[in-house]
Amino acid sequence: MTFAVLDVRPEPYAVAPNLTARIGIASLSEEPVHAVALRAQVRIEPHRRRYSDEEGEGLADLFGPRERWRDTQRTFLWMHCATMIQGFQGGAEIDLPMPVTYDFEVTGSKYLHALREGTVPLLFLFSGTVFLKGTTGFGVQQIPWDRDDKFDMPVSVWRDVMAAHFPNSGWLRLTRETLDALAAYKSRHGMLGFDDAVTRLLAQCPEQTPSTGSEAS
Repeated sequence: MTFAVLDVRPEPYAVAPNLTARIGIASLSEEPVHAVALRAQVRIEPHRRRYSDEEGEGLADLFGPRERWRDTQRTFLWMHCATMIQGFQGGAEIDLPMPVTYDFEVTGSKYLHALREGTVPLLFLFSGTVFLKGTTGFGVQQIPWDRDDKFDMPVSVWRDVMAAHFPNSGWLRLTRETLDALAAYKSRHGMLGFDDAVTRLLAQCPEQTPSTGSEAS
């Protein structure tokens, strides 16, 4: 059994952010497939594309300065996903749900947020269990670990799914102490939202330029 990633698209009616991968399956066996418990590990291969200067600045937190990228740009896990496939014979096309998150503590979200255009270089590693229905009963086979496929997902696909669920916004995780302090600051200054509080705090702490020798105290 072999697998090919045909497309990745946003899932428009999902409650939470989801992508859907269209997967083509070909079975070389003449026996009908009763069902497949399919699993996939989706990884990102950052070394397979080029990056603009703006994207490079956004990726510094992940990979460091550009001169170190040869050593730091390693393939990393984005997600695990799974689905049950109904019976077929010969071949089939199925949808594989891909739940995603905008949590910036997740490496994949940091990487994707930094991209402006082009594609996201994905690697799908397939595994799972195949249930065969033969003349003498049912049989079970494991999908070999070498079944994989690469797919370059347009960056616009990621941006579309996030814009649908988080229009013009993002998601950050804060500790309870930080959240309480931010809420208290917002209340003291009569602000309507946390965005106003963060914007004012950032304005009060501009980036400092390095001091020259004559200015150093």
